[in-house]
Amino acid sequence: MNNFEVIIGIENHVELKTKTKMFGPGPVSFGQTPNTQVSEVDLGYPGALPSVNQEGVRLAILATHALNMKLDSLLIFDRKNYFYPDLVKGFQITQQFNPIGQEGWLEINLDGQASKKVMIQRLHLEEDTAQQKHNPNHTLIDYNRSGIGLIEIVTHPVLRSAQEAVAYVEKLRETLLFLGVSDVKMSEGSLRCDVNISLRPIGTEKYSHKVEVKNLNSLANVKKAIEFEVQRQTALLVKNQMVEQETRRFDEQSQTTISMRSKADALDYRYFTEPNLAPIQLDQQ
Repeated sequence: MNNFEVIIGIENHVELKTKTKMFGPGPVSFGQTPNTQVSEVDLGYPGALPSVNQEGVRLAILATHALNMKLDSLLIFDRKNYFYPDLVKGFQITQQFNPIGQEGWLEINLDGQASKKVMIQRLHLEEDTAQQKHNPNHTLIDYNRSGIGLIEIVTHPVLRSAQEAVAYVEKLRETLLFLGVSDVKMSEGSLRCDVNISLRPIGTEKYSHKVEVKNLNSLANVKKAIEFEVQRQTALLVKNQMVEQETRRFDEQSQTTISMRSKADALDYRYFTEPNLAPIQLDQQ
């Protein structure tokens, strides 16, 4: 363990606290009967056109300022194209090329240690996907969540321990809750956490293959998943074996991470500017 440095970056998906969805009129309400909080836009009906939720933009600006980020005053949306059952349109409206916030920081404090600025790479607006509910013989899809406004907040790989990662997510949650940006309830999925973890020999600058642990739903699981991955990757490196670049999930029953899919090849999402949403110039006010 003492021969390796832990490298951690975190991606948080945060559901915005709006009354309606990000690009359509469907209501936002947790715990309702499946497929009752939807509109033609959420379901991808032909001819249904998106429009931008102004309150969602305002909340994203609040978060951008709170995280000390540079605000892009020209709001431009893009299409991320992929086919998956939870994305009925076949594409997601997001901000790939012009995130509303770039290059900021959030200060954290650890017991008995000096404060640390966690550097944040980007914050962008997008829409959520539907929710899948898996049964032994089939999968059910609830489109109530489809189209809810999200901000995705991505750190640089500057965190060095499970304790730092937990402190960052906790401080981010506290900040967004105080501002009313989101209710940030991890148990309800309004704050979701993906953690990228890799190890490298101390003294080297080159990054190793990273493992992404998806959809961690509590601070306790963030800590447990990181600690398990550090042990797992250390054991491989000590044996001179390669750590596979892959996506894993944390299994609460076994308290381990389990492989989901390889990430050896980058997916081609064929991003292009969303043709149904004109750029919006944000005024200084």
